[in-house]
Amino acid sequence: MGNTFIKGAEVYIDKAFTRKTIEIEGSKIKIHEEDYPLPSDATLVDAEGKRLVPGFIDIHTHGGVGVDVNSATADELEKIGEFFASNGTTSWLCSILTDTKEQTEWCIEQFNEYKKSERKGADLVGIHLEGPFLAKEYKGAMPEYLLRRFDIDLLREYQEKSGGNVRYLTVAPEVDGIAGGVKEITKLGIAVSLGHSGADYETTMKAIENGATACTHTFNAMKLLHQHFPSIMGAVLETDVYCEAICDGRHLHPGVVRLLIKVKGLDKVVAVTDSIMAAGLPDGKYKLGVNDVVVEDGDAKLAENGVRAGSTLTQNVALLNLLKFTGRPLEEILPILTKNPAKLVGIYDRKGSIADGKDADLVLLDEDAKISEVFVMGKKQERK
Repeated sequence: MGNTFIKGAEVYIDKAFTRKTIEIEGSKIKIHEEDYPLPSDATLVDAEGKRLVPGFIDIHTHGGVGVDVNSATADELEKIGEFFASNGTTSWLCSILTDTKEQTEWCIEQFNEYKKSERKGADLVGIHLEGPFLAKEYKGAMPEYLLRRFDIDLLREYQEKSGGNVRYLTVAPEVDGIAGGVKEITKLGIAVSLGHSGADYETTMKAIENGATACTHTFNAMKLLHQHFPSIMGAVLETDVYCEAICDGRHLHPGVVRLLIKVKGLDKVVAVTDSIMAAGLPDGKYKLGVNDVVVEDGDAKLAENGVRAGSTLTQNVALLNLLKFTGRPLEEILPILTKNPAKLVGIYDRKGSIADGKDADLVLLDEDAKISEVFVMGKKQERK
């Protein structure tokens, strides 16, 4: 059997849709003109005019379908990945919530085990550590007793244990040692995001000047903007850092999503789910790291105090919400789920757009922007 060819699709290339024939050569993309003659042994996918877009990339998620990243075995990480792939997410980072050193290292070991063999579902491309260097006053769902001052040796240990696969770290700029320590963190090959913070404007600006490039779930779990005290919120809006956005209609009002895009531009907003193990499942009682969580009407909150604790969002729904909230065309919105996260965590050389030689992570969307078919590294995924 020969290579797979996708014909009859409107292909998303350079922020526009154009008719092309896409060849999947192993796990890579090869672009041909629309009338390219197919080999006799080709496997044909007739797109029937649907739109072919890059696979979505979720750089901040704690799980789904009954699996919590902080307690997930290698096989359970694969289960999350299969669920994500069915919703158009073809690459993801597993977000480890602040936990004990022992449990964090166990999670890293499970990631390493996962990477040893070929897996089904979305491509797990790295690790996101959410903490432990976060502010207690803005801890959100973080267990306060596990939050700590900056420790580059601990972080170096985690990075070495992961084989360099910690790609993303959330820190609070005001935590002792962080603002000046960002340079050391980036030297480890880790993109630094600011969040769970009440930092003032000056401290935040120092962290950004030293190399912080993102803001974690912008507007949530941080000190908000005041005209006399811009704080962390003012600093991340003013500068060129990427801003994560949870577009479930709960974490951010649609007007705030529009405002964020207007202020930051379409190339600096990153759609994340911050999903928990309840994603894809009905209301009920769940876990988020060491926390007990109750989900009612799809809204996840800590059992002990009602503080919002992640989401039940998936990226296919985030896309539909962004289109609805903004009224913008699909071609303007897509980078928020594809190119931008890929650039932020350093994988744009192989993911995040449709181009010759890039990974064949592809999603076919119907006329309503709903998922029709998904390919991860060239393999067609089962829709569940």
